[in-house]
Amino acid sequence: MTSSRPGAASAPDSLVPGRLYGVGVGPGDPELLTLKAARLIGAADVVAFHAGLGKESNARRIAAELIPSSAVEERLEYPVTTGVTDHPGGYAGAIADFYERSAQRLAQHLAAGRDVVLLSEGDPLFYGSFMYMHDRLSPLFPTEIVPGIPAFAAATAAAATPLVRQTDVLTVLPGTLPEPELARRLADTDGAIIMKLGRSFPAVRRALEAAGRLDGAVYVERASTDAEAHHPVSEVDPASVPYFSLIVVPGDSQHADPAGRRPAQLSAPAGPSPGHATDSADSPGSPGKRFPAPRGVLHVVGLGPGPQDWLTPEASRILSEVDHVVGYAPYVARVPQRPGLRRHCSGNTVEVDRAAMALELAGADERVAVVSGGDAGVFGMASAVFEAAEDPRFAGIDIRVSPGVSAVQAVAARAGAPIGADFAVVSLSDRLKPWSVLERRLEAIAEADLVLAIYNPASRSRTDQVADAREILLRHRGPTTPVIVGRDVGRAEESLTVTTLAGLDCASVDMKCLLIVGASGTRVADSGRVWSPRFVRS
Repeated sequence: MTSSRPGAASAPDSLVPGRLYGVGVGPGDPELLTLKAARLIGAADVVAFHAGLGKESNARRIAAELIPSSAVEERLEYPVTTGVTDHPGGYAGAIADFYERSAQRLAQHLAAGRDVVLLSEGDPLFYGSFMYMHDRLSPLFPTEIVPGIPAFAAATAAAATPLVRQTDVLTVLPGTLPEPELARRLADTDGAIIMKLGRSFPAVRRALEAAGRLDGAVYVERASTDAEAHHPVSEVDPASVPYFSLIVVPGDSQHADPAGRRPAQLSAPAGPSPGHATDSADSPGSPGKRFPAPRGVLHVVGLGPGPQDWLTPEASRILSEVDHVVGYAPYVARVPQRPGLRRHCSGNTVEVDRAAMALELAGADERVAVVSGGDAGVFGMASAVFEAAEDPRFAGIDIRVSPGVSAVQAVAARAGAPIGADFAVVSLSDRLKPWSVLERRLEAIAEADLVLAIYNPASRSRTDQVADAREILLRHRGPTTPVIVGRDVGRAEESLTVTTLAGLDCASVDMKCLLIVGASGTRVADSGRVWSPRFVRS
């Protein structure tokens, strides 16, 4: 019986409202329902469930034997099953309207004092439609959620595959992610579950292969039901994959070394670069000084400010050949994933530790690249690598730095030619040097009348330094001195502002910005372009 009980919403306000239960019914086997779920279903006034267009509801099928004959059943049938619809708002609009109508139907029962059990396959809050009812109804009616066994737990059991252990990280991913993003995330985690397969399976399989995770990945469909099946992903026919399937990608800490690293089956690095001194030759320019034989190569690569077009061919080649990429997470994320590539991400304030880890890998004959935004030698990772390499443990490792387009070059090019004359570059970060040193340097640069590029001008904890720097510069520069504020240059959010030293809005400057402050001769053309003459008149 299916009914919406017309007129129920007009029941007297004095009625005690019903309670909404979001009940997880598990992955498919009715015996995997919880005792609480079974009790609530058996006592329900209304049992609601979602169903595909013209299809049986899996959630109702699981709970069918428990639904009392006295219960009103509400079948909430999706209006569309693909992204194709004639709804003016497209697929998203059609689904939003459907959830709104469904919530109104259930609200009528709840307002009339009836308890509503909304069945949810797996767990109600794990990729389930119950969430959209919860969003709309929980602010209006008492709501309780009963968890259920999620499909991936049943799939892992079916495949008898340990998913994660020890300190492994588990990531749950929708197979509908863009293929490069899916590959990157698969490479960055230990264990993974990939949901929402169906037509996305071919792209998912390619992403697994690119991430080097295809071997060992297990495909499971209709877990815990009579139609359950599981196979290695590499053996699955893409045309046979239903939506109710997923992939288990097991973590492998059981094969890891004590540091938690997966074993790498990687080829040895290239030989030493031409002219690299060995322990049998003196280093040119250092008479009598002898260097140990090289025992590994570490590349330090500048990725440029962001656009792929600004990545040098040399950098692209190196990144296509190494087996490990080490760096600050947002920069590592910019490296395309491919089979055999391992990523090692870390935070933004552990540069020397990150460099030491890369050196250890290089010393073990792994092919490694440390990546840095912009140019690695301009406030980047190159200096940190050489600092870490002073440790005797890393003697003999051949460090090769590949240049990249720096942020100051990118901002200057967008603005015109403001660094066409002598210029200086300063980072306002005082994490590694005291502010007193910065003040002296700013004074010297201002007195020397150099164009000034300012990196790291502000952060959440450093909000006054831009204004302080401006005051120092104004002691030596006129208030109309051109200032360029470049934000996220080369990216979708790019903006470029040309202002003056006096007119600079310091409060609007943050870590995403790079500033270029002109010298006395810097000019702003009628076109708005900024340039600094090559000549200086005495």
